[in-house]
Amino acid sequence: MTGNPRGSSMSEIFDPNAWIYDDSQIADPFGYGERAVRFLRGLRHPKSNAPGNAFQLDKWQERIVRRIYGPRYTEDVFTNGVLEFRRGDRIVRTVAMMLPRGNRKTSLGAALALLHTIGPENLPRGECMVAASDRSQARIAFLEAMSIIDAEERLTGKLKKVDSKNRISNPKTGAFFEALSADGKVAHGHTPVFALADELHAWPKRDLWEAIKTGLVKVPNSLMMVISTAGRGQENVAWDFFDRARKVARGEISDPSLLPILFETPRDADWQDETLWFAANPGLRFGYPDIGGLRQLAREARDVPAERAMFQQLNLNMWLDGSADPFVDMMVYDEGAFPVDIDDLDGEPCWLGVDLSSVNDLTAVVTAWKDGDDGYIVHPWFFCPEDNLRARSDRDKVPYVEWAEAEHIIPTPGNVVDFRFVEDHKRVQRKTANQRLKTREKKLTIEKIEEDNTAIICAAIAGWTWGGDAKWNGKKPEFTPENVAEVMAVDWIRKQVKIALDEEADFFTT
Repeated sequence: MTGNPRGSSMSEIFDPNAWIYDDSQIADPFGYGERAVRFLRGLRHPKSNAPGNAFQLDKWQERIVRRIYGPRYTEDVFTNGVLEFRRGDRIVRTVAMMLPRGNRKTSLGAALALLHTIGPENLPRGECMVAASDRSQARIAFLEAMSIIDAEERLTGKLKKVDSKNRISNPKTGAFFEALSADGKVAHGHTPVFALADELHAWPKRDLWEAIKTGLVKVPNSLMMVISTAGRGQENVAWDFFDRARKVARGEISDPSLLPILFETPRDADWQDETLWFAANPGLRFGYPDIGGLRQLAREARDVPAERAMFQQLNLNMWLDGSADPFVDMMVYDEGAFPVDIDDLDGEPCWLGVDLSSVNDLTAVVTAWKDGDDGYIVHPWFFCPEDNLRARSDRDKVPYVEWAEAEHIIPTPGNVVDFRFVEDHKRVQRKTANQRLKTREKKLTIEKIEEDNTAIICAAIAGWTWGGDAKWNGKKPEFTPENVAEVMAVDWIRKQVKIALDEEADFFTT
């Protein structure tokens, strides 16, 4: 359980955010943490209910600010004779903050951006940025910073604001703050000293993320702050980032430069338990988000599955499956994630399934072995055309390149799936499947089954007047199983044949 379970029935569960509430001492050898807090408390916010519209920095937020800016290296650190950290450098270089909606994470992020633009953390000509999935989302944090500046008369005359370019600059030092989006053209010339990555779960691709990450290392003592609600699925940059943050929080990875602040709710938790609402929403005890509004959303979520998923993801920070209605819940699927040695299954009975594609989809070969009386061992092989693999990743929003490097998929030469590669893998599976048929004392073989299926398909295509005027590749093809297989490799033709066969089957069974 993450969040603050204090006072709840889950108080014994490990809480990586306990330091936010326990009043433990936070190192601040140079007073930079206190300096940052004083700067933020000196700001104003037009929506603040505090006297004089003072920027509201509640205790939990103050502790986070002190934890980011207080701990410093007290002496130069050399690694292999090379200066790695200077005296006074921040220990924290990356902040992984996962907060549900309504907890004012964007306001805090915008205020910290100003700390680096006009405050005591600003550097001469320092580049500060907010980056988001699209222009409108990036502009939200930018406008938040603008509203803070406009609420403070002493700041308005000292800064240059160019609203059309989403840019605020400090003429005195040359430092500036600007908004970028992942849907625009990515420039790799940026050298940010502070980067605010907003709602990372919604970023469609990795380009801007990679540009920012590689730009941050150009500047000593730079800071990346990622603020986001929970997302969906695991094939995205947000999952990779926050999953590593979880491992740091649990102590599985040692990385003092990364500060995990993870207010999220386990998938198997009772989402209607209001104790968990307070645990996942640290601002709730201070009046934000609105408890009455949350209760109304929960009432609606009881009756509408889509509303329930939205409430779980955005208001409780439950990381959900990629699909709103998955065939198998990922929690159930992951229970079977144990290593399998395929060689140990040689000769064991199995079932083989093949889903062919040509250009756009993955080709899949899946084998299932019986595992005792109540389970199965399943091993898939996926094939994808090798050409333009990265372009396909951008189009489908999935990391084909990373999957190929990790050997999760098998690239085949060219721009269509090379079925010779698939056939090589199928031969291995045929051997095992034939063994299964022998154990059943059947006189069939997988080759015979495939031949019969091809005959059925041939009959279907023949029924489409194969012998008419139709041409293939500029000539009338001979009616052979080989030519049928070539025609069936075309996605739209294969789908139409399947529809026709399904309709025919329905006719004879009704």
